[in-house]
Amino acid sequence: MIATPIDPALARRRFDRAAATFEQAAALHQEVAARMLERLDLVRLAPQVVLDAGCATGRLTGALAKRYPGARVVALDLSPRMLMQRWPPRPRLARLLRAPAAGLPVCGEMERLPLATGSVDLVCSSLALHWSAAPEQVLREMHRVLRRGGLLMFTTLGPDSLKELRAALPDSAASVHVFADMHDVGDLLVRTGFADPVMDMEHIILTYPDLAALLRELRAAGGASARSDLPRGLRGRAWLQRLAQRYEAQRDGDRLPATFEIVYGHAWKPEQASRASADGGAVVQFHPRRGAGR
Repeated sequence: MIATPIDPALARRRFDRAAATFEQAAALHQEVAARMLERLDLVRLAPQVVLDAGCATGRLTGALAKRYPGARVVALDLSPRMLMQRWPPRPRLARLLRAPAAGLPVCGEMERLPLATGSVDLVCSSLALHWSAAPEQVLREMHRVLRRGGLLMFTTLGPDSLKELRAALPDSAASVHVFADMHDVGDLLVRTGFADPVMDMEHIILTYPDLAALLRELRAAGGASARSDLPRGLRGRAWLQRLAQRYEAQRDGDRLPATFEIVYGHAWKPEQASRASADGGAVVQFHPRRGAGR
C-alpha cells in the first residue's frame, strides 16, 4: 500500500491552526461522516465502548453517542486544539453547572492507541487514515483494541482525490498527498487480521469560483499538505500564478472542480484468533456473529 510520507508534527500543527475554522470549512467531512453512519444502519450492534479515531472537533463523536446512548464513546485525535473546540477546559464550578459534551476526549496517535487490548466494540474513523504515514500500523492497533467480534468502519480518501490540483502543479515537486487505492486498503485489512472486509467508493466533486477559494478551504479544514518531503524554501507569487493558470484549463462554466474519491470500508475482528497452517499460511475460523446483519 502506497502511503504519503507524513510529518506527524507538521500534521498536528496544521490541525491545531485549523481548529477554530474547521467546523465552518468541513462540509465534506460532515457529509462523508453522515454517509458512513448510514452504513451503520445495516448493522445490528449494541456496543459498550466505541472509539472515534481521528475525531477532529467531535461532530461524529456526538452522533455516535446519540446513536448508542448506553455506550462510552472515546474521542481520539492528535490535535489538542481540535479536541478543545468541543471539550474546552473549564473551571470546576462551570463543569458542575454545565453538562459536559458527549464523549471522552483523548489526545493521542492512531499508530499507538492509548487503549487496552480487546476493550472496544466498535471503531469508527472518518477521513483520518490517510493522515498516517503508517496505515498498516494504524489498522493493527485498531485490530488490537477491538474485542473479538468487534467492527471497524471507516472512510478515507482514494487516489483520484484532488486530481485536478495534482495535474495543475507547475513542477514535479511533491505537494499533494498520495492516496491509496481501495483494493490496496482491503488487502491491508486482511493482512492485519480483519475478516469479511467490504470496500466501496464514490466520487464527490466540489466546485469553487477560483483556486484561491479551494486553497483557503483546504487550509481552514487542516487539509494543507503535511508531507515530510515538501520542497524546501518558499514558493513565490509567480509559482502560485502558474498553478492558477494551469487549473483554469479545467474550469467547467464559471466554477473550478475539485474531485474527492471517498473510500468506504468495514471489517470484523474474527471471533477466534487465526492459527498458522503447515505451509505458513493463516487459517481463520469464522462463526456466526450474534445479532449481526448486513
